[in-house]
Amino acid sequence: MASTLQLPVIDLSSPDRIGTAQSIRQACMEFGFFYLINHGVEQSLVGEVFERSREFFSLSEAEKMKLLHKRHRGYSPLYDEKLDPSVISKGDSKESFYIGPLELSDLNQWPSEENLPSWKATMETYYKRVMNAGKKLAPMIALALNLDEDFFDKAGALNPAEGFLRLLHYPAVHVGPLGTSDRLVYGASAHSDYGMLTLLMTDGVPGLQVCREKLRQPQIWEDVPYLSGAFIVNIGDLTERWTNCLFQSTLHRVMPTGSERFSIAFFLDPNPDCLVECLESCCTESSPCRFPPIRAGDYLEERLRATFSDPNIKI
Repeated sequence: MASTLQLPVIDLSSPDRIGTAQSIRQACMEFGFFYLINHGVEQSLVGEVFERSREFFSLSEAEKMKLLHKRHRGYSPLYDEKLDPSVISKGDSKESFYIGPLELSDLNQWPSEENLPSWKATMETYYKRVMNAGKKLAPMIALALNLDEDFFDKAGALNPAEGFLRLLHYPAVHVGPLGTSDRLVYGASAHSDYGMLTLLMTDGVPGLQVCREKLRQPQIWEDVPYLSGAFIVNIGDLTERWTNCLFQSTLHRVMPTGSERFSIAFFLDPNPDCLVECLESCCTESSPCRFPPIRAGDYLEERLRATFSDPNIKI
């Protein structure tokens, strides 16, 4: 049995910006995860998005497959993705739907209004609200790194930022006693997120676990409890590169519990043309730069190709 993790709670509306930044710094160094409250996204809207998500995943497989993902937008069926390539399985036991930047609206795919009226409008509204929350959080991340609040703006990360909204459905999977690791069933196998920040909403069904020390063997996994109304925020691999591992992206996974589970992930990624390079404040003689500079879009495409086994994937 995994132990329960007590994550820090960050209040985005706090007037004490320096104190909030210090709390974020500690959270990112110790956990790579934290809860975010008073973020400005209404719970009524969150509830509506969960309801619309249920409606989509309740469609027939034939209807969903009409929207099969292209350019990292649209429907991803069960077992299409394997986040941990070392796992011996046909893929992760989940299905999902991706919505990319709204500015590139011709690339997104949408269910028909006839099948799901107001579905598109609901998702676009939620996308904008969470993007705003992420943009309010980014200056606090900069302060947590002892940078100017507008660092990520000046670096070209947010002009405009890349945002991907992902609806996730984990069907109820009943598993017997756990045997050897190659026989485990995963809703989402162990991985760290690829980009800058992830803002996650869950429906309260457990299953999310984190491993704080990803290089330690054996791995120790801890349950992340549900906190009503809060985003679960975690830093991604690009932030780890930026900070020279001062803020480490954290391994996490979703384990089946025998209950159906829904979640809504928003990936806040830098503009594809943003150059991600080690921050001077995070590079010292005793801790030299570990990663070469890389264009954010090139890095994300490389990671996505490996995940979906698709040499032609583009974001």
